Amino acid sequence: MKQVLELLGFIALVQGVLGLLHEWVHWDVGLVRRVGFLDGHEIYASVALIVLAFALFAVAERERS
Repeated sequence: MKQVLELLGFIALVQGVLGLLHEWVHWDVGLVRRVGFLDGHEIYASVALIVLAFALFAVAERERS
């Protein structure tokens, strides 16, 4: 279970960072920009993904090996 949480956290972290990169330097990367209902809210969604990633990492650390 710990590895699954870490994997999901890593994916959320990468997608959050890629979403912020898209907003700041206009690279065509990440999945956040492709979700239609997030138009105009991509920065908030990217920050939320980064926060979710750290929460998943914290839960993974509490899990027993």
